[in-house]
Amino acid sequence: MNTTKPTFDHEKLLAYQRGIQFVAWSSPLLEELPSKLAVADQLDRASTSIPLNLAEGNAKYTVPDRCRYLDTARGSALECAACLDVLVAKGKCTDEQIQSGKQLLYETVCLLVGLIRSIAPDRQIGRAHV
Repeated sequence: MNTTKPTFDHEKLLAYQRGIQFVAWSSPLLEELPSKLAVADQLDRASTSIPLNLAEGNAKYTVPDRCRYLDTARGSALECAACLDVLVAKGKCTDEQIQSGKQLLYETVCLLVGLIRSIAPDRQIGRAHV
């Protein structure tokens, strides 16, 4: 019987690993927030979208398909950053509480931009998208 843990290609991607780390980081925060808070649901869905779209996009064969999923993952990471800002604005979190989460998101977005550039070098995606 083979006891080695299978490793999928997307699990090797640092962007995927950071996305999973953000899901783990945000889970305790989400548990503390009121369930009726719309931004909590938005943060939960957007954070889940990051690794799911990254994994699915990594499995696509054509450049446009891969980029579409990576763009969605990047957009979800940026949405998560905005959700954290909204939580601060609503007084549900402090700037200090969200900084490590925003750092993970920033790294994730930078890595996603790098992935997109590596598979579609002619595509225009500037620093303004981070």
